[in-house]
Amino acid sequence: MGGRAASVRSSSRSWEQWAAHYERRGLRVVTPGYPGFEVEVEALNANPGIVAALTVPAIVDRLASVIAGLDRPPIIIGHSHGGVFTQMLLDSGLGAAGVTLNSAPAGGVRVAPRSQIRSTPPVLRSPANRHRPVALTFDEWWRTFANTFGAEEARALYDRCHVPASGRILWSGVLAGFQPGGQETAVDYRNDDRAPLLFVSGGADLVMPPAVQRANVRHYTSRTVTEHVEYPGYAHLLPAQKGWEEIADHVLDWALWQSGVRPEPAPAGGWPGSGRSIRSAPRR
Repeated sequence: MGGRAASVRSSSRSWEQWAAHYERRGLRVVTPGYPGFEVEVEALNANPGIVAALTVPAIVDRLASVIAGLDRPPIIIGHSHGGVFTQMLLDSGLGAAGVTLNSAPAGGVRVAPRSQIRSTPPVLRSPANRHRPVALTFDEWWRTFANTFGAEEARALYDRCHVPASGRILWSGVLAGFQPGGQETAVDYRNDDRAPLLFVSGGADLVMPPAVQRANVRHYTSRTVTEHVEYPGYAHLLPAQKGWEEIADHVLDWALWQSGVRPEPAPAGGWPGSGRSIRSAPRR
């Protein structure tokens, strides 16, 4: 297990707890940032033009180049729009297994739950925001991303981790299935050579609610493993919510099992981890 890498996307600060947790389990953890995100959160807030310049191809190319430099295929974990990038990386043949946490929909998934539309008004209220970085006030961020958190905890996370969102990427993610023509977040849902993929939903997520994950899972018709698990009571900021360690262990054990590195001792029954229900993707 020690040689297996868990490749986690986004700024390193947002994944620091997960990285330390996995390193204690003997894994090498890589937390590559988006292009330009090598600087600290404070610098991104001071110069949001870096965020405005982000594109999906540039992000995926950056992550793919990091993975290509590893000595073996990693477990890839992505949150929110990072869940889409995880799907795209797996579809391109990278990774030993993939896990998405409250993933945005990949290309062609036509789903827009009411809570999702209500939670993103600062971005969607103007088409001009597609080309701008869009910052959320603390109250907007707390109400949408951390709606199950207490005020003090939410404030601390906002001050430490919040950066303006890329309007371009949020528009393409929320409206992934409603835009005409080829989509830059497209994946091949029939790809039988793709590594195993697990979708994780927070039951209280308003931004990418479980309906989004279920719709994404239904699109996969390949014979490879595609599964979904829901954790009731978890918000969009699931990786930082109290109890995240249980989820982190669950998804890691699932990924190690699926990639051929089985945790010891083997479970008496079912998949390792929390014991919550995991259901395979329906077949069309």
